[in-house]
Amino acid sequence: MSHTFFLPAVNIMGRDCLGEAVGAIAKLGFRRALLVTDAGMVKAEVAATVAWMLSGQGIDTVVYDGAKANPTIACVERGLDLLKSTQCDFVVAVGGGSPHDCAKGIALCATNGGPIADYEGVDRSRMPQLPLVAINTTAGTASEMSRFCFIIDPVRRVKMTIADRNVTPLMSVNDPALMVTMPQALTATTGMHALAQAIEAYVSTAATPITDACALKAIELIMHHLPQAVADGNHRAARENMAYAQFLAGMAFNSASLGYVHAMAHSLSGLYDLPHGICNAILLPHVQRFNAQVCADRLRDVAKAMGLEVQGCTAEQGAQGAIEAIEQLSERIGIAPGLGQLGVKVEDLPVLAANALKDACGLTNPRRAGQAQIEGVFRAAF
Repeated sequence: MSHTFFLPAVNIMGRDCLGEAVGAIAKLGFRRALLVTDAGMVKAEVAATVAWMLSGQGIDTVVYDGAKANPTIACVERGLDLLKSTQCDFVVAVGGGSPHDCAKGIALCATNGGPIADYEGVDRSRMPQLPLVAINTTAGTASEMSRFCFIIDPVRRVKMTIADRNVTPLMSVNDPALMVTMPQALTATTGMHALAQAIEAYVSTAATPITDACALKAIELIMHHLPQAVADGNHRAARENMAYAQFLAGMAFNSASLGYVHAMAHSLSGLYDLPHGICNAILLPHVQRFNAQVCADRLRDVAKAMGLEVQGCTAEQGAQGAIEAIEQLSERIGIAPGLGQLGVKVEDLPVLAANALKDACGLTNPRRAGQAQIEGVFRAAF
């Protein structure tokens, strides 16, 4: 059996690396960028800083700040119209997962044509997207380096999963100096999102020794550094190590894929427009409790990576330790304890479960589930 590993051709990381990255972008030979970002990045003047730095290298920029927290089909369409009307020859995404996802949708449709909904699923495109450089400002989604793109279809009220090698950015940039302004709550939820990615990749049916190594190191770094990053956003070592942790988690899930945590979180975002990170954080221990029946040994490895002493433990004891450690970390950094606090309604569980079961992320979950079982996991997360 063969395995394919996906990664941007160039990945620039480290504190204050943005200047080096802009120089590398200039060497690519493009002349006009559609800079895809959100209102927060504009207000914080991060987008303006990147545009100014690009202009210093002779690159014009057209700023599109229409990426919502959960980007929709309309967000992609408006950005695509702007790209075409201004004749941009590449795309630069600045921000967290939402601008990156929006930029991927724009870049993919720019070369393949048609609406973004045509590419829902796995490898549905025919051609590489317009070149995309992703400059990351959060430590959680790893969207800046992944082949995944998530876009809301408001008519169906679903978050579409697009897993396509052609949405992999050409270059990713992770400068922890851009992450120090992240609010405490966002630091917490994006960090737990990265943990969910790493754990799901490790227990995935598509895991390999390469993705395992990335996932376990990501888990170790998150456990050591996320609480400090939440407590003190200016802590340089914590911010830098969280940047590396989320990138490692991305390397793991980008090839091993994910599981029901993400499939169910997408369902929640589609129906309620909820933040993806907090949905992952709440669902993570409940899905792993469901999975433990078939992958307790893998979850014991997770417990060890989280710093628990597992020598002499059975696989089942180790798995329970991992689940409890996830719950304790969530409580420590202030994650909401249940879906009920987010306004999720019990009467919507059948729709939520049905949508989750259609999500491509669930294909590699280690334990198969039916409608009633997914509803049960949702109910447990209340």
